[in-house]
Amino acid sequence: MNPNAEFDLIVYGATGYTGRLVAEYLAQRYGIGGEVKWAMGGRSAAKLAQVRDEMGAPAETPLVVADAEDAAELDVMVRRAKAIVTTVGPYQLYGDKLVAACAAAGTDYLDLCGEPNWMAHVIATHDAAAKASGARILHSCGFDSIPFELGVYFAEETAKAKLGGPVPRVKGRIRAMRGGLSGGTAASGAATMAAIQKDPSLIALMMNPFALTPGFQGPDQPPGNAVEHDPDLGVDVGPFMMAAINTKNVHRSNALMGHPWGKDFAYDEMSVVVPGAPTEFTGMGEGMPKPGEGPSKAEREAGFYDIAFIGLAPDGRKVRVSVKGDRDPGYGSTSKMLAEAAICLIRDRPDVAGGVWTPGAAMGMQLVDRLGANAGVTFAVEA
Repeated sequence: MNPNAEFDLIVYGATGYTGRLVAEYLAQRYGIGGEVKWAMGGRSAAKLAQVRDEMGAPAETPLVVADAEDAAELDVMVRRAKAIVTTVGPYQLYGDKLVAACAAAGTDYLDLCGEPNWMAHVIATHDAAAKASGARILHSCGFDSIPFELGVYFAEETAKAKLGGPVPRVKGRIRAMRGGLSGGTAASGAATMAAIQKDPSLIALMMNPFALTPGFQGPDQPPGNAVEHDPDLGVDVGPFMMAAINTKNVHRSNALMGHPWGKDFAYDEMSVVVPGAPTEFTGMGEGMPKPGEGPSKAEREAGFYDIAFIGLAPDGRKVRVSVKGDRDPGYGSTSKMLAEAAICLIRDRPDVAGGVWTPGAAMGMQLVDRLGANAGVTFAVEA
């Protein structure tokens, strides 16, 4: 972290759909020049000013101009902030220079990345520099993958309290969800597919749950690739499209913390398949929004999600916790999670050393508590 910076954080990509939501959230919750000093960043001063005015934010809202392809401009920008919050994706296309600038300057970096191929590249390329400078690099600070990564963390903390120790097996089960994927998420998926076509060796990385734990390969994991009956919920469950990224982040968290859940820890994610249940993840396929597009405010506020995490002890004892969000996952909830993760990192966890982290491993219960207090993401013990 850059302790003497002008701003606590800069929202880079504030003229884009999700970046604007982050800026709107900060303006509404924290104001301008108050306890959180933040600025809007992007490549066009005119577009930043236009979005600021459309948001109804004060004219004195700071604007910072930097082009994602201009390393010199990025270097100047990152040295003005304790943390950079970036929504400029696909990150494998537009993120390299920014994460390098942050790692070199000691500035914290948080994104919404769900691109495991690029995340593995960042770990290999920038982890050492971030450790040297003190920069904390955090990927996947939205619905990819905070509710899942922190949900497992919360389930394990509950197991320690109720069962006397962590459990070696956790199941993530999406019980209900309504909302949409962002256009940026679709673009990231397309960029990842293009990267795989260019380099077929990436297929093995995408299939490996331990692709983000270099030097550690754990046991075979539950496949989660076919419909099956879940006796702990009493319903049928099927494959969940985001499991491929979330499971990697969960295993990285376990590794970063020194494997408190065991080196044989097993985790999978599946979605309840009950006819008529609100498990809608809209925006797939035809008519999917382009980057910069998304649903109306009313549609975002009508969205939600409800995820159960069941921890299984070897002796048959169990715990069950839930993570619920009060907005659609891809936009409304994600924008609040990203903003609060950045504030939590710089305010509540200045002691965390530099390096490429996951949100849960870096912030743990402090982030659980902050999300519950401010971001409409609630963690609860059910059994």
